[in-house]
Amino acid sequence: MLDKLEAIAQRFREVGELLLEPSLMSDMKKYSKLNKEYKELEKIHHEYEHYKQVLNNMDSAKRVLETEKDVDFREMAKAELEELFPMKESCEEKLKKLLIPKDPNDSKNVILEIRAGTGGDEAALFAGDLFRMYERFAEKKAWKLEMLDFTEGSSGGYKEIICSISGDDVYGMLKYESGVHRVQRVPTTETQGRVHTSAASVVVLPEMEDVDIELNMNDIRKDTFCSSGPGGQSVNTTYSAIRLTHVPTGIVVQCQDEKSQIKNFEKALKVLRSRLYEVELQKHNEQVGAQRKQMVGSGDRSDKIRTYNFPQSRVTDHRINLTVYNLPTVMDGEIGDFIENLRLAENAEKLKEGVAV
Repeated sequence: MLDKLEAIAQRFREVGELLLEPSLMSDMKKYSKLNKEYKELEKIHHEYEHYKQVLNNMDSAKRVLETEKDVDFREMAKAELEELFPMKESCEEKLKKLLIPKDPNDSKNVILEIRAGTGGDEAALFAGDLFRMYERFAEKKAWKLEMLDFTEGSSGGYKEIICSISGDDVYGMLKYESGVHRVQRVPTTETQGRVHTSAASVVVLPEMEDVDIELNMNDIRKDTFCSSGPGGQSVNTTYSAIRLTHVPTGIVVQCQDEKSQIKNFEKALKVLRSRLYEVELQKHNEQVGAQRKQMVGSGDRSDKIRTYNFPQSRVTDHRINLTVYNLPTVMDGEIGDFIENLRLAENAEKLKEGVAV
């Protein structure tokens, strides 16, 4: 571990020097990439410097015990060592976690897609509830949420809703939400008071840029059509809505949220890039094998990941067997505890596999 930390410290110094070069300001992409790397390395470097200081203090205290004959000095050194041992262990634990390879997409913005599953109108209502839950969570994190496309349910909610969320560490937090969310409650249409089970699927995709996914525009068929829903006369009477079809894969995306055809086209391209990335990622995971799929953060859209039981006010995450009895609070966007526990579980799994060291 120490060799790896030394190499990181060396790279941290190199990147710091590169950022000071005046010529770098003419290449903003390179500057942005280096600046991001510097910030990531800075956390490890800071903890490593603290760790080295603790080790130096321990060596000094041990030398006092080996050479000093004065009883008071020896007692002081012994007391210092007793304080330093737990500090050393704490530093090592932090460094192990910091050395776990990060998903390079963690800092990216996301495309969030929610679709009603089994359960008819009740599933569409639940999809709407899930969207509001993520909307509230985004507000609490000071993230920006933009609607891209939606199809409303006949009794409310959404058959499908797609939005983009931008901010700090968005994908790193929301990636654990991909999968099937199940609800157990009495629908408003149920006259006998029976509890029904419905479901909605959530897909969280990292938002890809031009440099991440090569997109041949000759492979894309572009169609325009009139937007539907709220937005004023200009939205409903002009061909501002965009539908893009990626011919090689058959992937179709559309966007009708903006009055401008150009803006809808740009947003639709973002969704298409992210969908194409997901296809490539699935191919990669299949090549790697089943081990990756078993990890907490695999984000398999077919996995049942969480159940929301309204009669018992219970929410259970099946991946980590975590149950809480504060459903109204969770539905109001308080999902941070689930995300933190999922992160810890994935890190523990990686450490167990020896990934970090």
